[in-house]
Amino acid sequence: MYETEINNKKESSDQIPEEVRAQFGKLKDELLERTALPWSEHCTECVWPTCYTTCDLYSPREDGRCRRFSDGMVRIDCSEALNTYVLKIRFKQWGKLWTPGNIRLRSVQDALKIERRDHRIGATLYQLPTPLKQFAVQKRYSFKKRMAYDAGTGDSSPTAFLVECYNPAPETVRLSLTMRSTDDRVKIPFQHLLVLSPGFHRMRIEYEEIARVLDLHSPFSVELVPNEDQKETVLYFGLMEFIREVSKPAKVSQENQKPQAPKKIKCVVWDLDNTLWDGILVEDGPAKLKLKPQIAQTLKELDERGILHSIASKNNREEALSALQAFGIQEYFLCPQISWEPKSRGIEAIARQLNIGLDTLLFVDDSEFELQQVHAVRPEVRVLNAERYLGIADMEICQVPVTAESRQRRKMYQVESERQNIAGSFGDDYMNFLRYCKIRLNIQPMTEANLSRVHELTQRTNQMNFSGNRYERNVLERILETPHLDTYVLDVEDRFGSYGVVGFSIVDSRVPLMTDLMFSCRVQSKRVEHAFLACIIRKYIAVTGRDFAANYRKTPGNAPSGRVFSDMLLQETGIDQGVSRLVFPRDRDVPDDGIIDVVIHEALEATKV
Repeated sequence: MYETEINNKKESSDQIPEEVRAQFGKLKDELLERTALPWSEHCTECVWPTCYTTCDLYSPREDGRCRRFSDGMVRIDCSEALNTYVLKIRFKQWGKLWTPGNIRLRSVQDALKIERRDHRIGATLYQLPTPLKQFAVQKRYSFKKRMAYDAGTGDSSPTAFLVECYNPAPETVRLSLTMRSTDDRVKIPFQHLLVLSPGFHRMRIEYEEIARVLDLHSPFSVELVPNEDQKETVLYFGLMEFIREVSKPAKVSQENQKPQAPKKIKCVVWDLDNTLWDGILVEDGPAKLKLKPQIAQTLKELDERGILHSIASKNNREEALSALQAFGIQEYFLCPQISWEPKSRGIEAIARQLNIGLDTLLFVDDSEFELQQVHAVRPEVRVLNAERYLGIADMEICQVPVTAESRQRRKMYQVESERQNIAGSFGDDYMNFLRYCKIRLNIQPMTEANLSRVHELTQRTNQMNFSGNRYERNVLERILETPHLDTYVLDVEDRFGSYGVVGFSIVDSRVPLMTDLMFSCRVQSKRVEHAFLACIIRKYIAVTGRDFAANYRKTPGNAPSGRVFSDMLLQETGIDQGVSRLVFPRDRDVPDDGIIDVVIHEALEATKV
């Protein structure tokens, strides 16, 4: 879905090559279910509503919000596409596609009905007179957004997140796909770089890959942002959804036309009641339970082969673990999922925590209902009725070599689990995640070539503008010609792509005094501002032998980000007309966590320490 209530423009499908239109429909026979996410146009630098009056890039839509796509979201009816249309997006600077996320899957037919109903309602609202339309469309999208967040997860889980996109340009375009929790306490997002060479692309990101990073059962958002700092980027989008696909048959060998052998089992996931033991724990109590005959021998034999064991059971967790301990078999089970949640969800968690494929799991349960529920949601998981448990060790899929390493495999997992638990005692290791991102800060002076971008940044930045100054272009040109004003333009990139120019600073070298420091919120909380301050403080203290000073006009908007100054041990020495003077003493060691790789342009090398 998209903002039909404020986008009524349509164009002909003739602008898309026939072979590309056909590609948008290739998945018609392969999808079982999909989500219906409400995509909309947003801004990477949005500080609504302040930026509506301070940003010279603000262009109002009919509902008063900011138009971040040059032509809006243009619908191109395309009968070949699975959802019968394609969206043409002409990104302006800082434009992004954004949606509240969920993994509530619907049949392809039901999802299509939802989209068609939304289109009819949007078309009706679009015809309303202003200001009634402005009120109605804002309420309509707020309702869609709320419904998306409240959609829940449904009975089945996706297999992947899919993006279909056609790049008509002769140049490669890079998009950053980001999924982040709405809970500010969750710092680590899922990010994936999409590289779009000219032509059609169907990009599939495995559900497990995303779920290893982000809890998709809690509220989250999804966004797509062009990496390149270009004036306009034109792309055509088909599906941008979580999907569940038809399970594909095993591949056939070209030589003997026989299916490839199924993957060996790496982990057996057991139910408890009437599966591992005879009896029902919550009804009979632990004293009346009895282990199934030869179950302990089966566990031990598979364990020595390096085949792991886990549990997916609907039970009271502590009571079930106590029963396992009483039977002397608790040590065999890794990552047990014991709760009243669907067992398919527990099995997904087991695969995620053990970092193995779902197609290497065997689920054993006495309930045919539970076996079919897991098979329906996760068809790649092999299932077995518990009445056949004695034959598991003899199954072909469990015939694996016994080695010294296989005998130690469970213990290796248990040691790793202990290691992770110790790491978890330190809280979310956000700093380690930042190191994994390999963030690089490129520092260069302001020049005629980047002056326009700096001008836009000074007009736009609010949350991380620590001086509050907004410079017109002619003022920046005068600063460029002033010898004692050193300028710093900050460009950031990481392993996922480029953020572009995200920061600007001015230092009066005579004092030295940093009069301006501003950053795009795109790099907020990534320690970029800390790395820049560490670099610049060291430089001026070394060159001048004096204390380093900085001006800071504190506002409610920049106060959270302004904690960087206390992090860097700058001390307030006075306030003049609302501007705090901060000082870093020349005889103090400069804090530096070393997370960011700082690269200084050769034009600044002469004064680099």
